[in-house]
Amino acid sequence: MPESQLLRMAAARADFLEYGRQGAAGVPDVVAASWERSRQAGVDIAHPVTDFTADIDTSSRLVRCAQPVLDQLGDDTADMPLVIALTDSQARVVQRRDSSTAVGRLLDRVAFAPGFNYAEGTMGTNGVGTVLEAGQAVSVVGPEHFTEQLQSFACTGAPVIDPLTGRLEGVLDISALAGGWSPLMHTLVKSAAKDIGRNLLLDRNQAQQALFDTYLRADARSARQAVFAFAPSVVMANATAQALFAPAEQLAVREHATFLMARRDRVSETMTLGSGRVVRIRGTRIVSGADTAGIVVIAEVVTDEAGAPENPGGAAGFADHVLPQVAIAGARTRVLAGDLRRPHVPIAAGSSPAWVRACSELRDALAAKAPTIVLGETGTGKFTLVAELFHADHPGGRSLSIDAAQLQSGVESDLDPLLGSTREQTLCIVRNIDQASTEGVERIDELFTVLGATTAPVTFAATVSDSSLDSDLPFHALLGHFEVAVTIPPLRCRTEDLTLIIHRVLEEIAPGRRVRLSPKALRTITRYTWPRNVCQLREALIHALRVRPVGEIQDEDLPSYCQTRSQKNLTRIEIAERDAIIAALAETEGNRVAAAARLGMSRSSLYRKLRTYGITA
Repeated sequence: MPESQLLRMAAARADFLEYGRQGAAGVPDVVAASWERSRQAGVDIAHPVTDFTADIDTSSRLVRCAQPVLDQLGDDTADMPLVIALTDSQARVVQRRDSSTAVGRLLDRVAFAPGFNYAEGTMGTNGVGTVLEAGQAVSVVGPEHFTEQLQSFACTGAPVIDPLTGRLEGVLDISALAGGWSPLMHTLVKSAAKDIGRNLLLDRNQAQQALFDTYLRADARSARQAVFAFAPSVVMANATAQALFAPAEQLAVREHATFLMARRDRVSETMTLGSGRVVRIRGTRIVSGADTAGIVVIAEVVTDEAGAPENPGGAAGFADHVLPQVAIAGARTRVLAGDLRRPHVPIAAGSSPAWVRACSELRDALAAKAPTIVLGETGTGKFTLVAELFHADHPGGRSLSIDAAQLQSGVESDLDPLLGSTREQTLCIVRNIDQASTEGVERIDELFTVLGATTAPVTFAATVSDSSLDSDLPFHALLGHFEVAVTIPPLRCRTEDLTLIIHRVLEEIAPGRRVRLSPKALRTITRYTWPRNVCQLREALIHALRVRPVGEIQDEDLPSYCQTRSQKNLTRIEIAERDAIIAALAETEGNRVAAAARLGMSRSSLYRKLRTYGITA
């Protein structure tokens, strides 16, 4: 940069410090905006203070993919007076290569070294923190730096982007003395950062690469259609998708497609968004070897009518309803009269497409008196939803609950008096038929045969965990009795219903109390996958209420496992280990080196387990 331009920039900086933004005339917008942010953050102009941490991952995927690029860049600039640095996404320097020992010693004096944080809110305008704030390549030369101690340097930084996820993984920076800066540095660092991004893509496993390739092909073929790619840690959307669908709608498409394609390779169906827009989705599940990489979805708006969809459960005004229920728990249990009653907080209301679809299908099946098998994960509310929708349409009806795991013999004889005299619509629900023994399946088979042959106004349904469908358990012999199968979506596919569900659960477990969730606690609940669904959510909220019985529930009041995002079901030993790691991190205020020492494991082992258990705290 010419000396005259450096002088003009120095004068503009002085005017900015005295008069504010209006004094920064002629300063590039990205620099002026950074000066403003730096001042608002309270950065000390003369003596900025950065923080140091030894807890940087020098063997991370970013460092591994950057290594060959840094090596080549170091060779190409071996005779140039500059320093090359790589930082993580938190602006912490993780590697530094000195082509010039003199420049390196000068940078040591301003703490630009591995472990130190160069975030803009700490060090002011610079070629690392400002890149992270602006999300683009930035050159900061001499007096363009906000703090005085950096003004003898010129630094050019470029973001390192993972092409698959679109996430900014770190910053590649080249620093030199201000008088030695050249525009070529801007081109050089951008090109090298792009090469690191390409290595991040190539580092993906075969399944992830297959997902990315399929997404690109679909996007090329469907230039005017919305195209998405979804995986546990990946969301991609083309420009059309981002223009057509708001973020909440994109989430609804993702959850509904994920739900539909849990067991299907291809799908072509319509869904109704919360706004009332009807969307047709065509999805393909991407499988590479034994791995499922994710799904690619093409979405098209069929009708764009605003307005909320109907409540498919028909349960409006049902909040004060109590369910008459006959319980048959064992072989010789006498039929109880219809006066077994319990308070009930309704669950049918909801607007997520998968839930709306399930309620609609289930209500149609019950109205047609079709024997129905209700599938879903543990804790999704299969039994409660069947009973609620039945009694919403038949307020005077009766429901019989039979626990398949406790069933032995003689139940059909217990039912004879009821079936012979009943005039009310009656629903018999056999719960968890996948837990029935071989003898229990024989009894249930006899029961279903009797119910199918009776002339009484009786129909039947059964619930089963969908994870049992791939097993060889005895209940498969019963499937011939059913005409309709309805799958209830898991809680992780109902993000837009979470606030309503939490309110209902709190209403049930803490009636009359003034209890609410803080925004951070709600975000934590939203991020967690809830493998046991609403049952586990209820347990978590009960735990939180023991800590804070009234008022605003905080993030730290929730069980420690809520801070994780593990993609698999953990064993009891793994759960204990995960909780011990979370406790150690809390005790050491997030210092992973100290936590590893407290746990008696190496730092590399701790990092591996953090990834395994999805611990983000």
